Amino acid sequence: VQLQASGGGTVQPGGCLRLYCTASRSISSYNGVGWYRQAPGKQRELVARIANRIYEMYGDSVRGRFTISRDTAKNLVSLQMNSLKPEDTAAYFCYVESTTQTYWGQGTEVTVSS
Repeated sequence: VQLQASGGGTVQPGGCLRLYCTASRSISSYNGVGWYRQAPGKQRELVARIANRIYEMYGDSVRGRFTISRDTAKNLVSLQMNSLKPEDTAAYFCYVESTTQTYWGQGTEVTVSS
């Protein structure tokens, strides 16, 4: 499967963005989907994931502000990001995973700056 991430951009603090991860084929067979991010000079960190198709998990720094969703009919994984902060600035990467393999999309850049 190939994943195409989109929706990144530049937004002011307090603003919102919605990221999209579009798969080239059905994601219904993948039990895990999610997003990671990596800021310059920092390690990649978990943003949000859906495990076993239903359990939502969030990184501590985004919990309560970000919401992940999965639309198997559209082969789409979305990330709604609200109340954005400058520290949310990073490249965001989506993935899907089976029990044996993980597939990554290319990053989409998010910049939060006034």
